[in-house]
Amino acid sequence: MRLIKITILFLIPVCMGLITSAHATSSNDGRPVGGMLNYGEYGRPATIDPITSNDMIALRISELLFNGLVGINAKQEIVPELAQKWDVSPDGSVYTFYLRPDVKWHPRPGEEAKPFTANDVVFTYNIMMHPKTVTSLKVRYEFIQEAKKIDEHTVQFILKRPILNALAKFTFKIIPEFGPQNSLYLRRDDPFVRNPVGTGPYRLVETTANGEVVMEANQSYFMGRPHIDKFVAKPFADQNIMNQALMFNSIDMTVLVNPRDIPELQGDKRYVLQPYNALSYAFFGYNTRNPLLVDKRVRKAFTLAINREEMLDSFFNSRGTVISGPFAPGSWAYNLDVRPDPYDTDRARALLQEAGFSQGDDGIMVKDGKRLSLSLKVPIAKESEATKRVVLAFKNYLKKVGAEVNVEFMEWQAWKEAVFQNHEFDIMFASWVFDDSADISSLFHSAEIGPWKNNFGAYSNPEIDGLIAEAKLSLDHEKKRTIYRKLHAMLSEESPYTFLWTLTNYAGYNKKIRHVNIHPYKFFTFADSWYIPEGKQ
Repeated sequence: MRLIKITILFLIPVCMGLITSAHATSSNDGRPVGGMLNYGEYGRPATIDPITSNDMIALRISELLFNGLVGINAKQEIVPELAQKWDVSPDGSVYTFYLRPDVKWHPRPGEEAKPFTANDVVFTYNIMMHPKTVTSLKVRYEFIQEAKKIDEHTVQFILKRPILNALAKFTFKIIPEFGPQNSLYLRRDDPFVRNPVGTGPYRLVETTANGEVVMEANQSYFMGRPHIDKFVAKPFADQNIMNQALMFNSIDMTVLVNPRDIPELQGDKRYVLQPYNALSYAFFGYNTRNPLLVDKRVRKAFTLAINREEMLDSFFNSRGTVISGPFAPGSWAYNLDVRPDPYDTDRARALLQEAGFSQGDDGIMVKDGKRLSLSLKVPIAKESEATKRVVLAFKNYLKKVGAEVNVEFMEWQAWKEAVFQNHEFDIMFASWVFDDSADISSLFHSAEIGPWKNNFGAYSNPEIDGLIAEAKLSLDHEKKRTIYRKLHAMLSEESPYTFLWTLTNYAGYNKKIRHVNIHPYKFFTFADSWYIPEGKQ
């Protein structure tokens, strides 16, 4: 899962044969080669390697720079990438991948391109799983016992136990053995995490002083040279400025259009407004380290105190759905029988009173001499007009039931450090984006509490831990669905988050960019087949 992290946010929870390719096979398809695509992002990534990064900006960049053993094509089929074929043992406990012999790593300045081998695959798995490597991916691959090299172009994964849909998990991106300075574990201060080397359709050229990430076409890409010469990710701190940059041709694409700007783009024939249905949702997350928030009645009261339907209608033109729990609507794991909590200020006040609060002289609830006064930290990358309105509405709704909320907008990296590293917050506002695996273990399992882990709020419940573990062990899809439905119901009641809504996402881009196919959560998976006509380059 990634923040869209957020956007989770923020990051991502998780991913989901053999004949078709996930990418264009060659630039010799009649489409022109050349041109540059500048695209806008809200904020900038702290790291851009595929292991330590935990936000959607970095995920999109990783999709251009790296490959997995397998990929997922536009039909959601598993297809070859770095592995040209694979075998699975009859009992499902051993996966053997036969690697392409023609893949090379992006060359570093002044060096020859080095070949990709089985050593790199084993290295990636080992460094990803090392206890000192801080990554949200680790929990996804605990089912693997060992990765071992058979020969230069064959690697084998021995599983601790067979799991459902295991093949789809081998989409994780491979990094080179020669990349990180530390060959045992990957730290966020390793030079590799900001200047990585991959095998993908684009290679990193530089990250400029103002945060632009410049990537150019990999001329030797094993699936065929991509059509567009250069991709440049440009960071913006404000959605309004980014939209104006698109309208005045300073950028060619925005990956996520501000809902209020949709009518303007719809009315301009220079642009294409393309919807894509990411499995995502927005939420307010609570830090249960704060004794005022450890009681689930307080968190549930906050959910009841806000009118989510009104906010969705007013701030996002009803372009979305209010949700009730930890899975995104559209996911097979979402429990439709659990209805979103209604707007009910009387019930919210009653719950606060049950939790031991009484109203103080200034109208703010008090318990044991402590006012119900909390900080809400929001990344400046989310400081759009709609976000400001959501945050202000949240503050005002909670004031009506006796809770004081002090809003602090923070620079993106400072916000991530405060929330994910130092846990210096009471409430945070973000979004998560999921792949189709519906794996929420990194969000709510107690083993995922700690610096730079996704259970930033330190939520802990042994029953939830047990259900998550049971779901991982299940090889029966319907049984897993039943467990997830129970998790949905329990987490809705426990309220570690106030679950808000899922929105219909829109990308906006200049119509000179052709053959645009957008991946629901990785966005640039098919970007090597995009092109710009010669006259528009």
